[in-house]
Amino acid sequence: MLTVLGFVMIATFLVLIMTKRMSPIAALVLIPALFCVAVGQGAQLGDYVIDGVGKLAPTAAMLMFAIVYFGVMIDVGLFDPIVRAILRFCKADPMRVVVGTALLAAIVSLDGDGSTTFMITVSALYPLYKRLGMSLVILTGVAAMANGVMNTLPWGGPTARAATALKLDAGDVFVPMIPALGVGLLFVTALAYVLGRRERKRLGHLTLDEALVHETADETVLVGAGGGADSGAKRTGTAGAGASAGAGADEVPGGGFQGLDPDRATLRPRLYWFNASLTVALLTAMILELLPIPVLFLIAAALALTVNFPRPAEQKERLAAHADNVLNVSGMVFAAAVFTGVLTGTGMVEHMADWLVGAIPDALGPHMALVTGVLSLPLTYFMSNDGFYFGVLPVLAEAGAAHGVSPLEIARASLAGQALHMSSPLVPAVYVLVGMAKVEFGDHTRFTVKWAALTSLVVLGAAALFGIV
Repeated sequence: MLTVLGFVMIATFLVLIMTKRMSPIAALVLIPALFCVAVGQGAQLGDYVIDGVGKLAPTAAMLMFAIVYFGVMIDVGLFDPIVRAILRFCKADPMRVVVGTALLAAIVSLDGDGSTTFMITVSALYPLYKRLGMSLVILTGVAAMANGVMNTLPWGGPTARAATALKLDAGDVFVPMIPALGVGLLFVTALAYVLGRRERKRLGHLTLDEALVHETADETVLVGAGGGADSGAKRTGTAGAGASAGAGADEVPGGGFQGLDPDRATLRPRLYWFNASLTVALLTAMILELLPIPVLFLIAAALALTVNFPRPAEQKERLAAHADNVLNVSGMVFAAAVFTGVLTGTGMVEHMADWLVGAIPDALGPHMALVTGVLSLPLTYFMSNDGFYFGVLPVLAEAGAAHGVSPLEIARASLAGQALHMSSPLVPAVYVLVGMAKVEFGDHTRFTVKWAALTSLVVLGAAALFGIV
């Protein structure tokens, strides 16, 4: 019974947000609350929610201060040279812009943190997408897939979890997977090329000057999953030489476009190298795990505000400027805590995993590595990495061992689903991505899931072809 209700709860949530019948925050809270009552555990709802909030509170704190930190860095112009460099590379060509999105997201993902990757990638590319009138779901989708493949780095989380759960060396799990992950990155880049050519065909190939003064009329914001214009997702507006390309852009008084405005009052050119050094030091400390990430971002945000905006009134103004993003993302995280708390507390996750493992035919026993790879797609999408790697993976490894499949092969195959996992509604970082890019989560899901699933299958297929699993 719990198995069926678990699948029905997840399906209900996905349908409601993809059809935009409910906002993600409302669906993340109300749907699990109703199902908790339906399974007769309504009295324990409070305990489940508090437990879920407790587990995600550090993540919410990290995201709150990370948004403030990177918001300040955008304000003071730290990423302006990156935007200009990308502009020079892209030459206002939509195809180059999308390929650049994949490359930038993959490079920044080396820090091992999805939220940081998305904040930097969107900060650098969002203004360009808006200028050219490009589909913002392509920005979120390509960034999520590139980060998902790179999320398998030993310090990214999944590899360490798989190694810990099966008592293996993380290097033994990850290093042999490098060729397959390389194929996955090549596939994401090729997909970005195809999607970029589609955008080039829709928008044309502009010069940079034309892009900056391009007047838009009935301009498409989102492209649907089928590749055409997403019905009801259009905007109308005009853009002058420094004005935003349509409604919904980050505008400042006078029509200036905040993301690229070279004359905005918040620029701090004399402090550029201080801000760059602070950011490098922050990322280095994160990789070396000198302090918990929430603490690092809290300290970094306080330093960035104090040095760049020494007057309290200026600091208050900067905090207010980024309050919308902070509230939206932290709200999503705490709402997701209700969903994960109910899934775990009621036992739905455990029953769903046991049912899936039990449904594997004995004939597939010798191929348990491939089975694990395929199961990693839905399981890491519908549950947290902790739930999958510490709850399900040991069971799959035990089943594989009975048929002579080594735990190493099982662990490697379990990494295949990460490209899809990064767009899961249970991943806090995805709300940073869609929030900063101003994309509806349902639109992102509808566009990205099929491509992300295909990317995961490509990684798994390459691993099988190279004899890695």
